[in-house]
Amino acid sequence: MKHFKKKRNLSRKYSHRKNMLSNMSCSLILYKSIYTTLYKAKELQKYIEPILNKIKKNTLHIKRIIFSKLKNKKIIKILFNDIINKIKNRNGGYTRILKAGYRKGDSSIMSIIQLVDYYKKY
Repeated sequence: MKHFKKKRNLSRKYSHRKNMLSNMSCSLILYKSIYTTLYKAKELQKYIEPILNKIKKNTLHIKRIIFSKLKNKKIIKILFNDIINKIKNRNGGYTRILKAGYRKGDSSIMSIIQLVDYYKKY
């Protein structure tokens, strides 16, 4: 039975899915916007929102927790030097998902996920 299984598995095993979300969140932080399928974007939003919420507490413990999830020192520096100033006054909703049509090969729904404070017009 599938009781209490709320996450999409995206046709991947746990370790592959965890690494994929980690890499996608690093790309989102680095480039501020990425183009992916709708369901990956929805899962990425669930993954990245708590991380962005935690960086408001600028402590060493929080940095280590986030480093254990993202595993990239360059991204951690970008988070705590640049992005923390943008989202300091925001209570939630750090990312936005925009639908971008269908992929030509398999007709899957494509979308753009972006950090809200970097894109005022969309």
